[in-house]
Amino acid sequence: MPAAVVAIVFALLARVVRAVSDGGALAGVVIAFLLISAGGLAGFVPLLVAFLLTLVATRWRGDRKRNIGVAEHRGGRRASQVLANLGATGLCAAAAVIFPRHAGTLMVGGMAALAEAAADTVSSEIGQAVCAQPRLILGFEPAPAGTNGAMSLEGTLAGCIAASIVAWSSSFSNILPLRWSPVVALAGTAGMFLDSILGAALENPGWLGNDSVNFVSTVFAADLALMVMLVAGNTGR
Repeated sequence: MPAAVVAIVFALLARVVRAVSDGGALAGVVIAFLLISAGGLAGFVPLLVAFLLTLVATRWRGDRKRNIGVAEHRGGRRASQVLANLGATGLCAAAAVIFPRHAGTLMVGGMAALAEAAADTVSSEIGQAVCAQPRLILGFEPAPAGTNGAMSLEGTLAGCIAASIVAWSSSFSNILPLRWSPVVALAGTAGMFLDSILGAALENPGWLGNDSVNFVSTVFAADLALMVMLVAGNTGR
């Protein structure tokens, strides 16, 4: 019952501040409920941290973003966008509920996916807010702000910091041991770079959509973190 109440209140608040659409709020309820079910009320902390990071980054210098045509839609993120960014985290949390013996390992994967989602959004939003000339990750040619696969030093550093904050908050809330925070942060950062590569190589030509790129990148981050844990021989809590 507390999990459902917290998840619903969180989704309603996200809707009130227009961070998500009605469908996005419903998707957020599901993700929040799964995280709380897997990690207790503390499982909600990293999700809240990621939400606040992305909200602040998205709203910062909104006038500039609107002037250059890259501001997020005023209606907030749709359900497909929420699931693309948080679906991998939700799947890891659901698996942790079903297989409690491996909850610690699975939640590391979930937190890595969450770190990637935060890093990707923060890097894009900060880069668009402050960088005058981003460059494509493939070839390093100058590109207009908002171009898929375009990165900036400012945005990249902000994304790395966001991934680290999510990883640290996961340890602070006892979702994962502190020693695995660097793995989560690095996996999230690696996923952020993969997102840019996929954006430049596959999204720009129209072979993949933005939601697909985001989902693949979060899954990659989760898989990378899980692979490190398995190689290290740590399969339990």
